[in-house]
Amino acid sequence: MLTKRIIPCLDVKEGRVVKGVQFVELRDAGDPVELAAFYDEEGADELVFLDISASHEGRETMVDVVEQVAAKLAIPFTVGGGINSIDDMKRLLRAGADKVSLNTAALLNPYLIQAGADYFGSQCIVVAIDAKYDESLGSWRVYTHGGRRETDWEVVKWAQESVKLGAGEILLTSMDSDGEKKGFNLALTKAVSSAVSVPVIASGGAGEASHFLSAFEEGAADAALAASIFHYKETSVKEVKSYLKEKGVQVR
Repeated sequence: MLTKRIIPCLDVKEGRVVKGVQFVELRDAGDPVELAAFYDEEGADELVFLDISASHEGRETMVDVVEQVAAKLAIPFTVGGGINSIDDMKRLLRAGADKVSLNTAALLNPYLIQAGADYFGSQCIVVAIDAKYDESLGSWRVYTHGGRRETDWEVVKWAQESVKLGAGEILLTSMDSDGEKKGFNLALTKAVSSAVSVPVIASGGAGEASHFLSAFEEGAADAALAASIFHYKETSVKEVKSYLKEKGVQVR
């Protein structure tokens, strides 16, 4: 039984951490380097850093900020946004990332997942999936470019394809739940978790400690990610972990 992980997420735009609701109406949440140091001390299991406008703006991830954040961390660190090649991955891993997260680029060029897994090992390759429910599909559809563009992919099928190509982990964000603080999308999380053999990180919708418990018990997630509730001190990593321990969940 693997221990469950609690992962704060830094959505970074123009060098600042931001947070919105359903990917829009972003507001400032602080300095990424300061927040990274804080979460490392707080007992976070990992940290995710997403340069949320890199793909949309067609530019590379901010390597200098990644270096500064990595210097503060003793925990695994995943970086995503604007990664389009093996060279981009090398640059970020050299800058201190432990894993790279592919989203838009992987959908435009699925071979990139395979090439990254072959070169660095599957454990370094995270495929991030932004999912939105589609009535006509009766399921969830994959979106790219920071949630701006709809694709033809159904989420579970794309998750399975990503794993087949070499993804070592899936970071699954419910766009419908993002920033709403009403809980993770358990049906979505369960659908993907039960369809793939690699760890799934639930993302989008955390509002309180009990939501993490539901993600693990009902959603069968291996890890759960949150942003605004940690950034704005509505709860803390420590509080969430102690709540989960009380409920008998094995956390690190």
